[in-house]
Amino acid sequence: MLLALDVGNTQITLGVFRGSSLLHTWRIRTDRRATSDELGIKFLNLLRAGGVNPLELTGLIIASVVPALDVPLQQAAKAYLEQNPLMVSSKIKLGVKNLYKNPEEVGADRLVNAVAVRALTRKAAIVVDFGTATTLDCVSARGEYLGGAICPGLELAAEWLATHTAKLPRVTFLEAPPKAVGKTTKESLQSGLFWGYIALVEGLLHRLTKEMRVQPLVVATGGLSPVIGPHIKEVSRVLPNLTLEGLRLIWERNKINRGT
Repeated sequence: MLLALDVGNTQITLGVFRGSSLLHTWRIRTDRRATSDELGIKFLNLLRAGGVNPLELTGLIIASVVPALDVPLQQAAKAYLEQNPLMVSSKIKLGVKNLYKNPEEVGADRLVNAVAVRALTRKAAIVVDFGTATTLDCVSARGEYLGGAICPGLELAAEWLATHTAKLPRVTFLEAPPKAVGKTTKESLQSGLFWGYIALVEGLLHRLTKEMRVQPLVVATGGLSPVIGPHIKEVSRVLPNLTLEGLRLIWERNKINRGT
């Protein structure tokens, strides 16, 4: 079995695969101060709670955008899971050609999404990942990672308003606001953030599509993709676990070189 870790700024998403089947997923809060022992014990407890024997793991792959956790994660993997993790970077085999001006600048999660959408379709595509930041990443029909756009995530924007204003409350987004015209401050805030965010993403998609000079497949992923994705007309598919699938594909591509 393979354990895949998608380490984001807000959450760490874990997935266990048997072959190509995703058996379990978990989401835990990202703590930049976590020690290797804290991480290792937490991972062991999650696996055991899900009925997964840690001794059955045959591999571990990590995509991290939190450099402070890279070493503790590797130490936890070795000490508690007896695994030498594969860390995703532009230096390993990905199966897509990275056309960024400085390839090492691209976040690991963005590369993983490009790999996943390339496997999903051999056509041009854009992945919209709704996380702490929202990323839009473009992949050509030839399997080239072209680059994309980054903007603040919906929840980050909501948190910023709540912490930098005196009277605006914190709001959450379990579903889309039913109307654009809010009748309370909370409803108005939810409307402005959510429907304004839809317009932001659709505007970016329009510009990216124009520059790609082709009509791409648009895939939404990330924790908020089931809430936001269905309301963006350009989105063809909503795949919340796309990043985990990309991690599995990268592991399969690199495991021979690791003697696995």
